[in-house]
Amino acid sequence: MSPQDRGSGGGGRPPTVDVVLPCLDEAEALPWVLSRMPPGYRAVVADNGSTDGSADLARAHGARVVDVPQRGFGAACHAGLLAATADVVCFMDADASLDPQQLPRVAGPVLAGQADLVLGRRRPTTRGAWPLHGRIGNALFARELRRRSGVAVHDLGPMRAARRQPLLDLGLTDRRSGYALEMVAAAGAAGWRVSEVDVAYAPRTGRSKVTGSVRGTLTALHDMREVLARAGAR
Repeated sequence: MSPQDRGSGGGGRPPTVDVVLPCLDEAEALPWVLSRMPPGYRAVVADNGSTDGSADLARAHGARVVDVPQRGFGAACHAGLLAATADVVCFMDADASLDPQQLPRVAGPVLAGQADLVLGRRRPTTRGAWPLHGRIGNALFARELRRRSGVAVHDLGPMRAARRQPLLDLGLTDRRSGYALEMVAAAGAAGWRVSEVDVAYAPRTGRSKVTGSVRGTLTALHDMREVLARAGAR
């Protein structure tokens, strides 16, 4: 079975779940990530201007590739969402820190109608998998989100699942690092059933653009503060 057959469920059937992979120079990680897509899960690589051949490599491994000229994590995620065609869409990082084999545990409650948005709560596999500055920033925003919206989340998990059209109907506007936070805040405001499941979190492959550096983390924190400020003004 080719990677494309595996991702489409085999036999030419449409995918059960599209998996949006925001991507910026992830050539080292993509072969492993794409080779581990479960049957019925199709990779949609939203390439955000990679210069290391990530897009061509993704195509060679059977993924659908969407070129996203507007830079920003949220821009890549949203372009992937727009390009998706499956009813249920997952998001996950393309850096091999998350195992695609665990996607069914995140998408399962959505497919079964038991939840509207499911977040993968990261459980580090090693001490160095999740840098302290990234973990602290994540915990602070998750706590603030619980306080403001009542959504009982502990991690703004980069592996997540929801139905495509309701996600589009949320009208998310952030195109930078606040996209993931805005999604959860908007879902809570809309009365969605939001839940968490544990997923393993390993050290990423290659250089991190966000939580792997203090500068990247500070940029993400700034973007998330703006999202919360906009949410509070509504």
